[in-house]
Amino acid sequence: MTDESERAVQAAIDGEMRLLDPEVRASSARVLELLDPEFIEFGASGRRWDVESILTVTSGGSVSPESPVKVSEMAGVVLAPGIVHLTYFADNQGRRAWRSSVWRLTETGWRMYFHQATLTS
Repeated sequence: MTDESERAVQAAIDGEMRLLDPEVRASSARVLELLDPEFIEFGASGRRWDVESILTVTSGGSVSPESPVKVSEMAGVVLAPGIVHLTYFADNQGRRAWRSSVWRLTETGWRMYFHQATLTS
């Protein structure tokens, strides 16, 4: 991986970890800085989310500061210049899922464009 690719993947990982931070999730402004205006998520529940519906949930404090999401097996690859795909395993208080995100570089920085979660045992 080139230095530029490593920096791109690290920027996406940093953004992903910020989105999992309960303090960031509690702030609509901070979440908006990380989500692309065209953001779409297919959640572990099977529900389709967009920016507005995510803001409704995250501003409600759905992630407990006492029980942060445990992340493992985080890996990333540059798909094209300015596009990074991340995959990882997340355990949110026993709710375990494989997660996949696509990040894209915009004029304002790296933003999550797409996210999907698939529950697992």
